[in-house]
Amino acid sequence: MSGRLPPVRAVWTDFGGVLTPPISQDLETFCRRTKIPAGAMREAMTAVAKPFGGDLMAPLDTPLISEDEWAARMNAELLGRGVDTDLTGFGKHWFEGRETNEPWRAHLAEVRAAGIYVGMLSNMPPAWDPLWRQMICPGGSETLFDGLALSFEVGARKPDRRIFNVAAELAGVAPEQCLLVDDIERNCAGAEAAGWQSIHFTTAEAAAEQLARCLPPQTTAGPAAT
Repeated sequence: MSGRLPPVRAVWTDFGGVLTPPISQDLETFCRRTKIPAGAMREAMTAVAKPFGGDLMAPLDTPLISEDEWAARMNAELLGRGVDTDLTGFGKHWFEGRETNEPWRAHLAEVRAAGIYVGMLSNMPPAWDPLWRQMICPGGSETLFDGLALSFEVGARKPDRRIFNVAAELAGVAPEQCLLVDDIERNCAGAEAAGWQSIHFTTAEAAAEQLARCLPPQTTAGPAAT
């Protein structure tokens, strides 16, 4: 965004690729563990997504079909590519051993402790809801977020303007005082089209430095740990 921007009062973070390693890295790890060729996995996901507009995760995280139906379609597509596997219960397999981006998680906690609203805005399948919660807040022993804007609950997904409007209302601040941190540039563009500020996430350290320049001057949150 250009021009003079107001201080950010609500920080909304993405989940996959921000609070986790890059999705491409997670996919490679998953494929190595399950012995599914990564190329075949991507081709199958592309084929399953095609009737729903082409975005690989759109069938799951709006949701347009259930995870079980998605897995059945994936099994058939993979079998057609010579890969005999069963992706039933995909979410549990996907989250197995998945790592949390601890430096970014810790920085968000600091930002929240400094009095800034912190939420998570994610294109999220409903079946994954308990899985990400256990990953980010093991045992439910702590709360990292003031609010959640999840695609399967909102009925819209990034970069659709509707999910940003819902998130701003949840935070109770003007859109221009909201900021999205996301690893996908088109989602950042969608946020800005909705009147938000955004940070294209590459590393926790870089995002923390950029975020510090957007927060009110009195806010004290240290650099992200490395």
